[in-house]
Amino acid sequence: MHLFLFLNQRRRVRLVWPCVSAALGCIVFAEALAQSASPVAHNGQITPDTSARQNVISSQANAGGAIFSDSTNRGPTYLRDIQPIFMGNCSRCHNQQSRFIYNWLDYKTAFADRWEIRRRVWDSWKGSYYKEAMPIANSPESLALTDEERLTIRNWVDNGGLRGVTPPPGAAKSKAERIELGRRLFTSICAACHQSTGMGRPNMFPPLAGSDYLNADKNRAIQIVIFGRQGEVVVNGQKFNNNMPSFPLTDDDVANVLTFVYNSFGNSGFEVTPEEVKSLRSQPPAPSGKPAPKSDFE
Repeated sequence: MHLFLFLNQRRRVRLVWPCVSAALGCIVFAEALAQSASPVAHNGQITPDTSARQNVISSQANAGGAIFSDSTNRGPTYLRDIQPIFMGNCSRCHNQQSRFIYNWLDYKTAFADRWEIRRRVWDSWKGSYYKEAMPIANSPESLALTDEERLTIRNWVDNGGLRGVTPPPGAAKSKAERIELGRRLFTSICAACHQSTGMGRPNMFPPLAGSDYLNADKNRAIQIVIFGRQGEVVVNGQKFNNNMPSFPLTDDDVANVLTFVYNSFGNSGFEVTPEEVKSLRSQPPAPSGKPAPKSDFE
């Protein structure tokens, strides 16, 4: 009897070992396959053999439904897709003038902080992270940040935080084209603070509509967009004391957005050219708080 049980037990052991070996083989094969398909980041860049996986990840919809954009389907990059979002929605706090907050307008800084950016912009917004969502709830930036932009930021992080290249500038051939290109920049970068109407926000952001400060000195306006500005300013008789960050915009960008502003909201109709911007970029910025000279709009 004991001999029969012993032989039967040995037979079961022989049957179990092949099954265990087969299962282990499947696990090893699956891990090797996952590693070969996973992104390999080196200095913020992903190797070319991961393009197929990038396409799969970037085409996934978020939990609330299918939200897609051309940028997310191509795989977002920092310079093409993410930096414009940061300029329009994060730059009031995350800029090069800030002392205690990371400057997300700089690629190296944003890349190093990318997982925290994802947690705050996406996970906390979805309710799955313990820290406060960014931008701060009900702030102008949070109200302006779209679901599509949040998804683009999430996909950029998940795809490895690629830097990419700056899109080629669309050189305006006429004042009308400059105004149209500037309108797009204003909508994506400036409207969160100054509002789409150019009326600003009381006690926070000065108005651009019929602005005596803006129309009094075109060169000063160019320098403010190039270098940013801190300190008190009086616009249309009202005091404002907030931070205007410096944006990483090209000469064409600065010329376009200011031409749009000057030709909108009841302003003077000035045209700003890239040559003017280039010339003023090489000069030191004007000191903050300098009173505006009188203009026809006062």
